[in-house]
Amino acid sequence: MERTSFSLLFYIRRTKLNKFGEAPIFMRITVNGNRSDASVKRFIAPRLWNSSKGKATEKGLGCRDLNLYLDAISSNILRILRDMELAGEELSARSILDRYLGKNLPERRTLVEVFRAHNEKCRKLSGIDYAPATVSRYETCLKLLCNFLSVHYQKEDFYLNELPQGFIEEFELYLKTNRKCGHNTTIKYLANFKKITRLSLARGWLNKDPFSEYKFHLKPVERDFLEWHELQRLKDKHIDIPRMAQIRDIFVFCCFTGLAFSDVKQLRPEHIVLDINGARWIRKSRQKTQNMCNIPLLDAANEILSRYADNDYCQKRGVLLPVCSNQKMNLYLKELADICGIRKHLSTHTARHTFATLTLASGAAIENVAKMLGHSDTKMTRHYARILDTSIMRDMQLVAKNMAQ
Repeated sequence: MERTSFSLLFYIRRTKLNKFGEAPIFMRITVNGNRSDASVKRFIAPRLWNSSKGKATEKGLGCRDLNLYLDAISSNILRILRDMELAGEELSARSILDRYLGKNLPERRTLVEVFRAHNEKCRKLSGIDYAPATVSRYETCLKLLCNFLSVHYQKEDFYLNELPQGFIEEFELYLKTNRKCGHNTTIKYLANFKKITRLSLARGWLNKDPFSEYKFHLKPVERDFLEWHELQRLKDKHIDIPRMAQIRDIFVFCCFTGLAFSDVKQLRPEHIVLDINGARWIRKSRQKTQNMCNIPLLDAANEILSRYADNDYCQKRGVLLPVCSNQKMNLYLKELADICGIRKHLSTHTARHTFATLTLASGAAIENVAKMLGHSDTKMTRHYARILDTSIMRDMQLVAKNMAQ
């Protein structure tokens, strides 16, 4: 609605004096000839009021402070007027006054408040709609955000509609410099944060998307995997330390099944089924995506399972393998790589990459590998697989054979 006129004035009501003989001060907002009045909760002796100027005289006691107070009200009213115009809201004397008095205000939420509420919901749905690792990542992102607010802005929170310009760029810089996060780790935290801003935009708590002019992408990462001879060396290595032998067995089992750490840790007898030919399969939904994995058990994997059939840890917890924490697994795998003379970075996820690469290199169809890994399509499977020299040589030998015909 186009505003044709606006005015604000202060006046006193001389007919409503208090017991001290002071008159109440009122303000009047007028928009397009319609007006609304409200008390400013201050009183003044009538002789000290300048009606023509709409303020107190400068000579009376406390008049200067009163005029500063009235100037502050004027500034607030003008700011509200400007904000409503920019937001395209319909203007009226009543709507401006209500906004000043705190009536019918749009719901205001703070960034940390919304983030905490989101994380609380995620915690309740952990293991149902969200993997525990996902919940943990959101919690970590919130902690980093709170540290960033404290260090960079010396504040504990921001109203969503008051986020400073360049907030995302500054947060990215903080993660990469202060927290020493790599590029891809930083991008993943920003993606977690972006979910909070999308939620706020959808619910009307945020007017402008802070990511609207911000583009980010993950850099491709070449993950280590074991080739056949390295996996065989690891599998056949004689290890006298029970702890290390156990870590080796679990890692090798994952190399032959493609199970992620969280899934092998939860592997139970009910996940092993027999097909009509008597072959043993793993049929288990992935914890991360709930996609079903269908994995035929090779002899090497069956041998490892039988090795721990009577293990006390497994018997007490009803699991098939005595899997320790992911942190300890990764720590011991570094030691295991040194023992076996493997100069690659081994982690629990290396086994999954090894399975995908070696099965594809052996001629397995990518659709079948995707099904075994629990992927919904083959696009993700391609991230796991690497092209081996043996695959190239095999294909080139076929080319040479065809050319010779």
